[in-house]
Amino acid sequence: MKRPFLEQKMTGRIKDYILLMRPHQYVKNVFIILPLFFGRRIFESGPLLNAALAFIAFSLFASSVYIFNDYHDIEEDRRHPEKKNRPLASGKVPQKEALVLMAALAVSGLAMSFLLNINAFYLFVSYLVLNVLYTLKLKHIAIIDVFVVAACFVIRLFVGSVVTGVELSMWIILVTFLLALFLAFAKRRDDLIIYLQTKERTRAVLDGYNLETLNAALVTLSSVIIVAYIMYTVSPEIIAKAGTDKLYITVFFVILGVMRYMQITFLEQACGSPTKVLLRDRFLQLSISGWLLTFGMLLYF
Repeated sequence: MKRPFLEQKMTGRIKDYILLMRPHQYVKNVFIILPLFFGRRIFESGPLLNAALAFIAFSLFASSVYIFNDYHDIEEDRRHPEKKNRPLASGKVPQKEALVLMAALAVSGLAMSFLLNINAFYLFVSYLVLNVLYTLKLKHIAIIDVFVVAACFVIRLFVGSVVTGVELSMWIILVTFLLALFLAFAKRRDDLIIYLQTKERTRAVLDGYNLETLNAALVTLSSVIIVAYIMYTVSPEIIAKAGTDKLYITVFFVILGVMRYMQITFLEQACGSPTKVLLRDRFLQLSISGWLLTFGMLLYF
């Protein structure tokens, strides 16, 4: 039996609102939980609860930022082969309703962060300011644009640190920043490929990039990431904190993951959304799972 037309319409509207919030991007917020994992405190209920609440708060807050970005970039998104299907760009969600949802999500996220930890609240505000500047200006400045994206990943790490009380290692901060830079440059390369194929410029910042520059950046960063991670695993400080000198074994999975992403970027040319790549690529999922299991066993058992 078919559902009534009104019920179908309501279900479709709810789906559009959910898509507007970009829940697939919440994968990025797992970085909030990483300080607990690396600090060998992942099984402590109090800090874990705080990290989980911070994850929820940041997800709501980040969704408000995504809506603001979509609202500001409606015209650009309508020229993009994939982004034109987004709820705002396609007209499925009215702009006024999107702004109301954006405000509600922002207030909810900020309120939760304030109740959790005042320093987390300041980090949320910093994230908001950085993203507003990014949307209005910084995303149009080549190289600065990807550095801002990478900085937002580091902010997630610091949120996890302040709500759990786990101090961050400089190595984790550096590797996270480098990995985020790598993913951001890969995304810019995908945007440039679309521009070269369709002659439709979806980002003004593409004038500041060419394939040679982006290819060189990706090759350089992939090498630096692997070297930095190796240095992390053999660092005397980390060996003392981890209680094992066998962390170098996990380097295998890091190299495997980086090489697979390079393959997706250069051969398949399908790195437009890192989160969607992760959610659909079995090879990457197995590499990350192998790393997590191996690292976790060495760290906790």
